[in-house]
Amino acid sequence: MIDRTGLAEFLRNRRAALQPEDVGLPRGARRRTAGLRREEVAALCHMSADYYSRLERERGPQPSPQMLVSIAQGLHLSLDERDHLFRLAGHTPPTRGVISEHISPGLLRVLDRLNDTPAEIVTELGETLRQSPMGIALTGDLTRYTGPARSIGYRWFTDPTTRQLYAPEEHAFLTRMYAAGLREIVTLRGPGSRAAELADLLLARSEEFRRVWEDHEIGIRPRDIKHFIHPEVGALELNCQRLVDPGQAHALLVYTAIPGSESHDKLHLLSVIGAQPLG
Repeated sequence: MIDRTGLAEFLRNRRAALQPEDVGLPRGARRRTAGLRREEVAALCHMSADYYSRLERERGPQPSPQMLVSIAQGLHLSLDERDHLFRLAGHTPPTRGVISEHISPGLLRVLDRLNDTPAEIVTELGETLRQSPMGIALTGDLTRYTGPARSIGYRWFTDPTTRQLYAPEEHAFLTRMYAAGLREIVTLRGPGSRAAELADLLLARSEEFRRVWEDHEIGIRPRDIKHFIHPEVGALELNCQRLVDPGQAHALLVYTAIPGSESHDKLHLLSVIGAQPLG
């Protein structure tokens, strides 16, 4: 059963504890609110300000688990705080561990400060959970995918448009890398895991995947330099730095260019162009 009073008090408390700079927002000279405004939290949670306000006022319908996931991430809750939120709302908390998609507050805080460079948070299966604005400008909104297509490895073998963003000379390597990486995760997580289900789907759908899967390659790691082909600015050579959260099996990928290089200038142009729909 939902505890409306407890839920409202908890939401107000966590909102007041967050500062604009904690979530990548400008403070502004006339701010009087302690913490974030309701409309700011609503935007971070991808919901209407009216819906969020009703929760803080002990009104409105019982939030769905999907809504609670959005609220937990928008308020940068820890796992313990997320579970508490679910219980207050009358729901069983999601499973913890490596299959959880709850991003740690620390990783979110880092991403929130990366508005001037492409960055994304991904799962071990290559599912993009969150992107910086420049990340969306570089690759498009990768969080829009659903089902198996959320994994870039799955899209690599089933959706030809995925490869258009990468230099042709990199395709053979990436084909081997995605197959080898999935094999390692299947071995690590075991039969019945999401990784094993993904491998079975690809074995049924892609002759190319079946061919490279039979090679039993492992240990093919991503290269530090990524070669992108952007539809607006053309070829980009970007360094990729990886910050790993082992507890959640998530990684923050940050893409940068050498200052003064042609790719650095193109990244600046990309920041002016902004996010454009790709594909």
